[in-house]
Amino acid sequence: MDPEEVEFIGEKEYVVIVPTFNYKAIQLISGDIGPFRAGLPIKIPLWIAINLKQQQICKIEQPDWMDIEYLENLKETEKNAPTFTKMPNEHYMAVTKALLKNAPDDLIRANEVRTLVKDIWDIRMSKLRSSVDLLIKNMSSYAAVDNLTMMEINSMRPLLPHALDQIHRMKKYQGPTTGSISTSAQQSRSSYSFRS
Repeated sequence: MDPEEVEFIGEKEYVVIVPTFNYKAIQLISGDIGPFRAGLPIKIPLWIAINLKQQQICKIEQPDWMDIEYLENLKETEKNAPTFTKMPNEHYMAVTKALLKNAPDDLIRANEVRTLVKDIWDIRMSKLRSSVDLLIKNMSSYAAVDNLTMMEINSMRPLLPHALDQIHRMKKYQGPTTGSISTSAQQSRSSYSFRS
């Protein structure tokens, strides 16, 4: 899955808008959206919110997790934690990118939001690269990916299948190991976990 596909999935996340129009409920395959009443907040999928914003007939409310203080705390937690912390939104990058591109005027301190989310992404990607490097050096067969988002997992997807295939081939041709270490001990030593 490439980043555009992940962003497409991320646009199904719900956001709150304040419409400037009245309209009956819109019937979609996924369910009804609306009715819309001018001035009354309503929760709708991000892709519809962007469409309405482009028509200049709504204001998109900033998600709670985009609060500057919250993002600064999340950045510090991520920086200091040895494992991946749980993100406030599975598609935080896609949602941030879409809102910054289409509704920057609706965000409070949009440039700071952009910087903090990018910093969090960079910290997580650095941690992910280190974890993958350790996974490959230890010749591990699997890894738990707790608290990673779909975008983060897919950013490593091009590398991992090939690397794990090579590890499997090397283990296959090593033959039986001699020594006092039991098979279960070898297996536990060779499995690295991203788990928190």
